Amino acid sequence: MLFAVSLSRKVRAAMSNRSISWAAALRELKADRGIRSAVREERLRSSAGVRGAPALAMSVWRGHSSRRYVVVVQPLDTPDLVADIGAVTLAVARDERGQASIIAARACEAGDPGFLGWLAACAKLGAHELHAYRLAETAPERCAVAVDLGGVMNQTASGAV
Repeated sequence: MLFAVSLSRKVRAAMSNRSISWAAALRELKADRGIRSAVREERLRSSAGVRGAPALAMSVWRGHSSRRYVVVVQPLDTPDLVADIGAVTLAVARDERGQASIIAARACEAGDPGFLGWLAACAKLGAHELHAYRLAETAPERCAVAVDLGGVMNQTASGAV
């Protein structure tokens, strides 16, 4: 037993003299960032019951640029989502574990005439939710957000980005 005690003292002494290479630690962090999915959802905690107001279903998406976008989660059957104000809309599917994935992203202007067709195409592709980002004020800003969250900007026959 005496041998085990002296061995643990040696281990503790070696660990206390250990130095950290900050350059190596930063390389590991950058490598870890590359392993993770570039575009991903980061759940928000609910604020249910705060000051008596009902909680909004909200979430956060992190884009390719690592920017965070706070979105409101709505059911897929919300056809009047962009009736009054422009938004970036994300058609989202969830797997059995609750992991979200973006089916398509669209930069919509107020009263977008192609929105319902896009919505139907996304439903056929397996989308169950719409996530709306409304903080982009201009059309170019909305397009930039849609590209950051949805990938390369290309219009298909269904209008999905």
